[in-house]
Amino acid sequence: MIAPTAIIDTDAKLADDVQVGHYSVIGAGVEIGPGTVVGAHVVLEGPMKIGARNRIFPFAYLGGIPQDISFRGETSRVEIGDDNTIREYVTIHRGTEKQDCVTRIGNRNLIMGYVHIAHDCTIGNHCILANAVQMAGHVVMEDYASLGGMVAVHQFVKIGRYCFVGGFTPITQDVLPFSLVAGERARLRGVNKIGLQRKGFDVQQRGRIHKAMRYLMNPEMKTSTAVERIRNEFGDDPDIREIVDFVQSSSRGITL
Repeated sequence: MIAPTAIIDTDAKLADDVQVGHYSVIGAGVEIGPGTVVGAHVVLEGPMKIGARNRIFPFAYLGGIPQDISFRGETSRVEIGDDNTIREYVTIHRGTEKQDCVTRIGNRNLIMGYVHIAHDCTIGNHCILANAVQMAGHVVMEDYASLGGMVAVHQFVKIGRYCFVGGFTPITQDVLPFSLVAGERARLRGVNKIGLQRKGFDVQQRGRIHKAMRYLMNPEMKTSTAVERIRNEFGDDPDIREIVDFVQSSSRGITL
């Protein structure tokens, strides 16, 4: 299961059925769970914990030190969950003491070729990062969010659940849950209708989200006024409450 040309540190811990391809290098402090397949020419540096049934494709480099000039060699790590697909040339860097020293990847994510996930990022579950997404430090990406090819994400941005960001879009402010964002300069285009439909949101749910989003998109209405109107009209609807809470907790402002 382990190619004879692979180099594995004696301090690495691999489950019995882990597969490692030719010329891969696995460093000290790396833990890999059962069923995970590491392709050829992969470099894994610790401290890092990788869960079960992940598939890591050739030339990925995971667990490298952060590209942060304030980093002074403090102990930090990467944590990767289960059932992720990490394609060719992906880079994922360890965290820094500016946050909690951890870069986290959840479960069942598709991370396509040439994606970069910088230090202290948190990726949820069931997310899609298309080819060449470039993610700066401290970004939070919530469950079921999708980023198109070559999307660039500014540091400290929060990306809400079930949203879709179109390819080539630069993201400098937070992206609302359930939204569709795209453009040379990122703009809120409406609701991620197709994505919500595919995930089982019924017509009534999608309609309520669409109506709430229209208030936020109204150029003649202040965001605070839109939030108040949304709260009064939709009450305790959990999806709408999520949008309101997201807006009110935003530190970078919302992409509108």
